[in-house]
Amino acid sequence: MSDAPSPRLSGSGNAQRIWRRRWPYAALALLVLIGAGAWLLQRSAQSNAPAGGSAARGGRGADVIPVAVATVVKQDIRVTQNALGTVTPLATVTVQAQVSGQLVQVAYVEGQYVRKGDLLVQIDPRPYEATLAQAEGQLAKDKAALEEARMDLVRYEDLVQKKSIMRQQAEDQKWIVQQNEGAVRVDQAQVDMARINLGYCRIVSPIDGRIGLRLVDPGNIVQAGSGTANLAVITRMQPMTVVFALAEDDLPAVLERQHAGAKLQVQAFDRSGSHLLDTGTLLAIDSQINTSTGTVNLKAQFPNAAGNLFPNQFVNVVLRVDVLADAIAAPSAAIQRGSKGTFAYVVKADKTVAMTPVKVGPTDGTVVAALSGLQVGDRVVVDGADKLRDGTTVSLPAEK
Repeated sequence: MSDAPSPRLSGSGNAQRIWRRRWPYAALALLVLIGAGAWLLQRSAQSNAPAGGSAARGGRGADVIPVAVATVVKQDIRVTQNALGTVTPLATVTVQAQVSGQLVQVAYVEGQYVRKGDLLVQIDPRPYEATLAQAEGQLAKDKAALEEARMDLVRYEDLVQKKSIMRQQAEDQKWIVQQNEGAVRVDQAQVDMARINLGYCRIVSPIDGRIGLRLVDPGNIVQAGSGTANLAVITRMQPMTVVFALAEDDLPAVLERQHAGAKLQVQAFDRSGSHLLDTGTLLAIDSQINTSTGTVNLKAQFPNAAGNLFPNQFVNVVLRVDVLADAIAAPSAAIQRGSKGTFAYVVKADKTVAMTPVKVGPTDGTVVAALSGLQVGDRVVVDGADKLRDGTTVSLPAEK
């Protein structure tokens, strides 16, 4: 018999030696796979957890949602209408030359405030002074002729009484006197017209207001009735008016208050609606509704003491129509809207929230009138409501 080892027994020994060397690595890989599977199962369970789990599990510490709340109070709430308006001055005057001539003086500074009667422009008066002197000379001449004719008439009537001349000669003298009287009246009219034209050489402000940029420089010849006749534009700045439009459906409430004799307050804000420019009163309502837009124009007057309102400026208008006295006021941020209407989350004594339907009324700034559903003293959620459900437990880190 041969002493050589069996091939089968030799291969089995090699396999066993290889397994003993590699089994620690296999065990480690298996542990890694088991750990990874457990981690994935945990993540899947967390992502599939229901959003209302905190309420279902009775409000354990990890499920409490922090929110901010405010208290419902009782206060007056203004009933207002908002609109976009345009600032319109009460008077805008284009100063024009009424006589032709050379512009010799500009007495104003562009953009300054002027008073009624202040000198603005001086046109060369010398031609008109000469015309006035000529008219006055003609008037004096015709007055002298009239006096002479009247004296002759007196003499002729005396001679007629003495039968020294024919009566026809005295009658003719009466018509001469009347002709001279007519000439004197024409001359007086010429003198008056010359004085008026001379006065037009000195152009003064017809109103109080702000004068605009100069349209004609000194030294130029201005022609009355032409494009060069426009010298400047003056706009009355105080008081100022704003024209705005309201929908025809909102008009009855305004008319009712106006017919009752109420002076409706109007506020003008800047474009952003954050800065109050001035406060005034409703002045007038237009006589007809615009059929193409379904709106009616209204005009409000403002004192504009600070000069914040400028002609043709766009402003946001808030018209106060009425006031709800002692209304239940809730923050506008507390009102939520869902498929069943408006509601609010009311925080109860046990720090859980109740989804309460609320009927809202007019809004006044950051508060809204709660016509039903809320009571004075209720605490309502104003921040963090997007994570809440009916019965959710909340914490109040900062109560407003």
